[in-house]
Amino acid sequence: MRGDETPVVLVAHGSRDPRAAVTIGDLVTTIGTLRPGLPVYASYLDHTLPHPTQVLTALQADGHRRATLVPLLLTDAFHGRVDIPGALAAARGNGLRMDVTITDVLGPRPDDEVDEPLLAGLRRRLEEAGTGWDAVVLAAAGTRDAAARGTVERVAGALGAALGVPCRVGYASAAPPTPGGAVEELRAAGARRVAMATYFLAPGLLYEAAVTSAREAGAVAVAAPLGGATEVARLVLQRVDAATRATRDADPAVVSESA
Repeated sequence: MRGDETPVVLVAHGSRDPRAAVTIGDLVTTIGTLRPGLPVYASYLDHTLPHPTQVLTALQADGHRRATLVPLLLTDAFHGRVDIPGALAAARGNGLRMDVTITDVLGPRPDDEVDEPLLAGLRRRLEEAGTGWDAVVLAAAGTRDAAARGTVERVAGALGAALGVPCRVGYASAAPPTPGGAVEELRAAGARRVAMATYFLAPGLLYEAAVTSAREAGAVAVAAPLGGATEVARLVLQRVDAATRATRDADPAVVSESA
């Protein structure tokens, strides 16, 4: 068995773009820097291996009795509500017996406040892209889930309030407006220099579509994905710690196991 720490399994969506897996690897490294000794593993739902079922099976074979699974998702839409529980159920069907706790996604749930590390990461990436803008578009992947879109709107509102400028959401797919459409709306309302903040964890097809849309509409700065930013690593650890506290409250035996 590899030490006493409960291993953390990050679950990303996955992408055909090889930069996405590199970015998730950077996040694993950053988490390790913040919390040395914590075993952290990357996994992917699609396009890239290992799949979370493979990682969990390997951890069980290595002697671990429990693991914490962190969805690297910014909204609690289909992938969070269906794909990840489905992957765990499939692993159970194939003989997985270890206890697995699934944390909240990294973005806020419908009734949650926006976490400060998330806002700080968005601001950092935006400021790295440039300064002098007077309005911001928060570009996101997009979803047909109205509740999930509502959480993106909440993040945009919090980001705009923190920056002191108007902030509107633009989606790369599934829902209007596009990032370019949101840029045009802000310009029509009087903004002269609009920047695109990025509600993406890693580069990929939808991120590039958002960048193209925003730039074609006149965006003066485009932020990089949140990726391995220290703020994202802190947010992951925040989710892990919250899940650990909830597990200990529900099962006091966990305290004695980890003491």
